[in-house]
Amino acid sequence: MTEDAVEIGKVKRRVLIVDDEPGVRESLRMVLKDSYDPVPVATGQEALAVMTDAPPDVVLLDIVMPGMDGLQLLEQLRTKSPQLPVIMLTATKTVKTAVGAMKLGAFDYITKPFDVDELRVVLDKATQNAALVREVEELRTEVGRRYQIDNIIGRSPGMQEIFRTVLTVAPLKTTVLITGENGTGKELIAKAIHYQSPRARKPLVALNCAAIPDTLIESELFGHEKGAFTDATSRKLGQFELADGGTLFLDEIGELPVQMQAKLLRSLEQGEIQRVGGGKPIQVDVRIIAATNRDLSQAIETGAFRKDLFYRLNVVSTHLPPLRERREDLPLLIRHFTEAKAKEMGIAEKTFRPEAIDILLRYPWPGNVRELENLIERVLVLSESPTIGPDDLPEQLRRSEANPGSIKEQVLSGRKSIGAAVDEFERDIILEALRHTDFNQTRAAEMLGTTRRILKYRMDQLKIDVAET
Repeated sequence: MTEDAVEIGKVKRRVLIVDDEPGVRESLRMVLKDSYDPVPVATGQEALAVMTDAPPDVVLLDIVMPGMDGLQLLEQLRTKSPQLPVIMLTATKTVKTAVGAMKLGAFDYITKPFDVDELRVVLDKATQNAALVREVEELRTEVGRRYQIDNIIGRSPGMQEIFRTVLTVAPLKTTVLITGENGTGKELIAKAIHYQSPRARKPLVALNCAAIPDTLIESELFGHEKGAFTDATSRKLGQFELADGGTLFLDEIGELPVQMQAKLLRSLEQGEIQRVGGGKPIQVDVRIIAATNRDLSQAIETGAFRKDLFYRLNVVSTHLPPLRERREDLPLLIRHFTEAKAKEMGIAEKTFRPEAIDILLRYPWPGNVRELENLIERVLVLSESPTIGPDDLPEQLRRSEANPGSIKEQVLSGRKSIGAAVDEFERDIILEALRHTDFNQTRAAEMLGTTRRILKYRMDQLKIDVAET
């Protein structure tokens, strides 16, 4: 084993040696002093004191000691520092006890008299494993920070309401249903709920129900046993088992086949699953977050979605507004994606000119935030200037700006509400009737099939001033 294998930044890894025999402590200290920083102590109480003052990287722990024995100390160490690797030192006659200690969380055991090479190999594995565990924990912490509510863009009232819902439900096991159009960020909100919950250190498993063939969805969700069907050459764990203790995010839940909806409902109600080809139920502890871009109420009416499953999923629901309904967030999102994409691609950051921003603000964004993100990446790559103007934007955005389309197209694309469209249509018809009758309101009312009083009322409502015509 090289010195690099046991040092971090030239600092030797600390090994806490806990053994009541002075000869064993001294032997281990002499063997390890060149590569490690050995700290020998004689009792469990001394070991706990060292843990408080200068936590070690690994512990060598004797099983048989007066007072607090090795198993008792192991239990306390696992409570204080669950990731700390503990290697048990045992005589041959207590090997069975050492094996039991591993079930309690010990990393490994070595029998006395110990072999020096074996000791070094086990220590090497333990310290490398501990370093890997620390790295994973740091990555999890970083991911958790990324999905904090403060890091999600959205100052609009609709998004602020969603953030309040996330903060309320995250600490609970409550099932959450997230609705919204494609590209609005449903998975982002699901991750925010998971990483701000007590399950953040456990897996978040995502399954897109629309991407799995009907014939494979049961195996994907619940797993299968070897030989359950022709291609089942080995046992496979399903998404429920992989998410045990954590969260299962079922995206596009509205696309789940009806026959699978009944099996999913049973698993949610009973807290257990059964692998395909398996005969024994398996208990699972999984929080469900589901998402859909479909109107599930309409799907229930057509028989495409089970009402009882809907009620089971819709304990807490939150709807993500499309980007066209939260335009006040657009400047923030543009700035965020511009900075993030430039950093990600290793290119100089660019700025959008005001006239380009105006076009982006007026575009209806049918693909929502995902479309905006992809567009910004595209223009950053293709634009040769440090500033991005209208000519750098795709043709469809400029065309949309130049030709907003008919009222029908504007409503269907989300650029205009149906109420505003109806008012605009009625205003145009009334003005046209007035022009045809030389602005005689009685004749105009007759032409429109209404009374002068109703016509005047609508003119006031629509702010039609005859003088301005």
